[in-house]
Amino acid sequence: MKNEPIDKTNKNLLKELEELRFQLNEANETIEAIRTGQIDALVVQGEEGHQLYTLKTADHAYRMFIEKMAEGAVTISTQGLVLYCNTQFANMVQHSISEIIGTPFESFIAAENRAEYEVLFEKCWKNDCKGEVWLLAGEHKTPVQLSLATLELLEGVSLSIILTDLTTQKRTQQQLLESNIQLEEINRALETSNHDLQQFASIASHDLQEPLRKIQMFTSIMQDKSDRLPHDAKKHLQKINDAAARMKTLIIDVLTYSKLSANNLQLECTNINEIINELKEDFELIIEEKNAQINVAELPYLKVNKGQIRQVFQNIISNALKFAKAGVPPVIEITSRRIAEKCFESPGQQDGPFCLLSIRDNGIGFNDKYVHRIFSLFERLNTKDNYEGTGIGLAIAKKIVEKHNGMITALSKEGRGTEFQIILPMN
Repeated sequence: MKNEPIDKTNKNLLKELEELRFQLNEANETIEAIRTGQIDALVVQGEEGHQLYTLKTADHAYRMFIEKMAEGAVTISTQGLVLYCNTQFANMVQHSISEIIGTPFESFIAAENRAEYEVLFEKCWKNDCKGEVWLLAGEHKTPVQLSLATLELLEGVSLSIILTDLTTQKRTQQQLLESNIQLEEINRALETSNHDLQQFASIASHDLQEPLRKIQMFTSIMQDKSDRLPHDAKKHLQKINDAAARMKTLIIDVLTYSKLSANNLQLECTNINEIINELKEDFELIIEEKNAQINVAELPYLKVNKGQIRQVFQNIISNALKFAKAGVPPVIEITSRRIAEKCFESPGQQDGPFCLLSIRDNGIGFNDKYVHRIFSLFERLNTKDNYEGTGIGLAIAKKIVEKHNGMITALSKEGRGTEFQIILPMN
């Protein structure tokens, strides 16, 4: 009889122990489910001991997505404690997840950015917000963008933070900044070079031409008295005069080229047919001498600098007349068509925004592998003994066309003539 209360007490204790074991197993299963992501909940050591936070509308697939994404992800409480972080954030701050959970998020922000972070922390409870800070990562710091938004838990509202690593972006921005600085330096050097070229042009227009005028003048005086000179002296005087004339032409061409560097392009609506007709009059003597033909189709009105575009056609037509086949009358065909795009392979388009002008001749032509050379300064594919010229004319044409936001090229075969193609905007 005396042992009955003791037996009863033992039974109660065993029953309570069994219940405690059941609860412990249940707790362990819950913790394991939380740890593996089967349940979207968080256990955090806070001021009041361990606390459990469970997300509303928990979605395992969503949780797995957060774990796999390239950005860092953190959930923090209203006290600023980390309730959850993904593996990427742990990698960013170089700590284990267990070390991070329950830690103030602010402790991962660089000291110089904490005041800025506190402002974001206060604001984002009302409105989503973003900001850039430096994240502490061991002994290093990583630039990141914080995207903060509120998140509802069963236990109340918390804050979700997405952290985007800006290292590559910052490096690119720095490279871009350095490139811009280099570009500015190049532009300054170019401006200086253009200024020097303008000064040279000023010198060329007077100081270099004046001695040439005197050479030509005195040579002319001596030629007037050539009846008193031996034959060799007459020949030498003619060579001096020819060389001086070539030098004068060269100076004028260099002066023309240098003036194209100035940014004073005045555009006007121009009748291209009118320009060609004027040039036909200018070349009247050589056209008659070589029995040449210049056939011109109906050409458009273009908004261009009339004087400069006239120079382009003048240089190209002059070359076509100059580089004619021996004994073959030169034939020059000038046509145009509207095209859809600013490229030489563009299809035709009736109302296209660009005009392709073609100047085709039946002259000696050239090997098309030299097409880029012919537009360079002082480049000649033929000797000056056979064909006069300075080697600047096509360089001038190219620079003028490019100043008009256009393009120029040449198509040619040796012995089969040349076609120059020019693309210019219609407006």
